[in-house]
Amino acid sequence: MKRVLFVDDEFHNLDGLRRIMRPMRDEWDMAFASSGELALELMAASPFDVIVSDMRMPGMDGAQLLTHVRELYPQVVRIVLSGHTEIATALRVVPVAHQFLAKPCDAEMLRVAIERASHLLALLNDESLRSYVGALGDLPALPRTYAELTQALEDPESSLPRIAGIVEQDQGISAKILQLVNSAFFGSPHIVTDIQTAVSYLGINTLKCLVLSVEIFRIFDSEPTLPGFSPEDLQQHAQLTAHIIGRLPVPKHIADLALASAMLHDIGKLIEAWALPGRFAEFLGEAVSTGRPLYEVEQAAFGFSHAEIGAYLLGIWGLPYAVVETVALHHAPNRVPHPSFDAPAAVYVANILAHQLESLRGDRAQEFDLEKYREDLVRLGVWEKMTEWQALVQDLAEPMLDAAAN
Repeated sequence: MKRVLFVDDEFHNLDGLRRIMRPMRDEWDMAFASSGELALELMAASPFDVIVSDMRMPGMDGAQLLTHVRELYPQVVRIVLSGHTEIATALRVVPVAHQFLAKPCDAEMLRVAIERASHLLALLNDESLRSYVGALGDLPALPRTYAELTQALEDPESSLPRIAGIVEQDQGISAKILQLVNSAFFGSPHIVTDIQTAVSYLGINTLKCLVLSVEIFRIFDSEPTLPGFSPEDLQQHAQLTAHIIGRLPVPKHIADLALASAMLHDIGKLIEAWALPGRFAEFLGEAVSTGRPLYEVEQAAFGFSHAEIGAYLLGIWGLPYAVVETVALHHAPNRVPHPSFDAPAAVYVANILAHQLESLRGDRAQEFDLEKYREDLVRLGVWEKMTEWQALVQDLAEPMLDAAAN
């Protein structure tokens, strides 16, 4: 049974939480604390899976409490409730909260947020890895992209399309922007998976405050380097996969979702390189020496791969469930049924085609064996379409062929 801790200094609010959450008492073990100090005492006495805290409290407020929780119990999912949306509050809480819910928060919204967080806890069955991932309030940005973004935000002539174009070049920044815009704290009334829409909704001033005034983005430190891993190559692969999505017959109503998922599908690799560089270097080395795919090496060691790691972080950050599912399934799409060519199927196909195009690259040119994907592609009902789709994206390989020739 999942254990959930609710924190609010106002008695009537805490009593209201007890009342609206009462139907969940057979599924959750719930505790209620009237202060941050009492919450920490309860957490020291016994473990919790999720904490839901009010923001404005005397003494230790929600941001301070969740900072302590992140440091002491990083595996706990951290949700903040706030009736105030001023940017100063946001700057303090963004780095330490996984999700942001606005007050008043109805019972169903709160229940769904906690239920989703609880289910995601089962996605990673390794306690230490949940702690590593749960402690992340940010993801590293590529130095070049971060420099371009800060310069653009400081330029009064910058337009929203220019800034969105820069954000789209970086997985870590894109993920954080989508986390923020899909939260009730900042949020759009609709699910947002398109970066241009997300940037437009937040606005340049809010982005400037978030990027320049608080450490929610960090620069990827390439030292010590990880043999076989390049964050730049990872980003190029994400962009290539997204370009391919644009060529495939993806239904219009899920096009933005599939595009966002393509951009973020390998974000678990970025997390491993950032949070677990030693283990990740071992996995990369074993993948090269044995010829096995990286995700199979990870699964043998952990019982899951970078697909589940990335999905777990995006899930506890509150990104749309469809994006989380697609990222989790990008190496195993047939774990769920596919009545149509949906986002998980599209990203799986686009990822294969991207790897095939990349097999032509320079000194890494190698034979690509599409046959090893046949079973999954047949089950998805798209095997007979692959020749057509390979031709459809062939021109995207021209820059790689040019590089190979030089």
